[in-house]
Amino acid sequence: MSSDAPVAVVTGAASGIGAATAVALARAGYRVAIGSYPRDPHDPATTLAVDASGGEGVVIDVDVRDTASVTGFVDAAVARWGRLDTAIANAGILRAASFAAMTDEQWDDVLQVDLHGVMRTARAAVRHLGAGGSIVAVSSIAGGVYGWGDHAHYATAKAGVIGLVRSLAVEFGPRGIRANAIIPGLVETPQSLDEVNSLGADGLRAAGAYIPAGRVGRPDEIASVATFLAGEGASYVNGQAIVVDGALTVAMRD
Repeated sequence: MSSDAPVAVVTGAASGIGAATAVALARAGYRVAIGSYPRDPHDPATTLAVDASGGEGVVIDVDVRDTASVTGFVDAAVARWGRLDTAIANAGILRAASFAAMTDEQWDDVLQVDLHGVMRTARAAVRHLGAGGSIVAVSSIAGGVYGWGDHAHYATAKAGVIGLVRSLAVEFGPRGIRANAIIPGLVETPQSLDEVNSLGADGLRAAGAYIPAGRVGRPDEIASVATFLAGEGASYVNGQAIVVDGALTVAMRD
């Protein structure tokens, strides 16, 4: 593809929303660095889908808990393609734990990925982004809108993501760099299908009964919003947190 094609980095792109976002960006003409956690094997179908979509993709290992790893991930994309236009901070983990019994280690483990990992990704990216560049971070309705029992660490991290992008929008807006967050509702992903730490398949099916859309979301429906926020069509959208939830959070339950 053209050497003028825009470049994006996506963390947590091995599956779910991250993988769908990598494919969506490729379809929009991006060259995409597909960030994959080494202990969470990457699905090669994602790379094939990126390439089949007319884009160009490369898988790069990254652990968002580690500053050197994140910096190396972003720098590798820039070294390969000579530019960076968009950073999608999507990597996240979900662990159920009662707050009263939660250890410091359990708290820190989730925060290190779900909040500090977003910070590390954005920090590495802003060294390379120029005017028109963008950062998109993935939050959640847990923390972004609702509280969630047995997930205080997760909700705290996801709430923090919103405060972070608002601050980045103010600090880097004068440089022409935008920062926004997406707040997904209930979306069917490997993470949400986890019956121990999340709703599981039965819980997701039950949720469809009270979501006005009549179902939970798909990863590609979040990816399309991420792609919009990354591009020129969102050139005046900055510091925002966009809820994508099929009207779940505005509906009054019977």
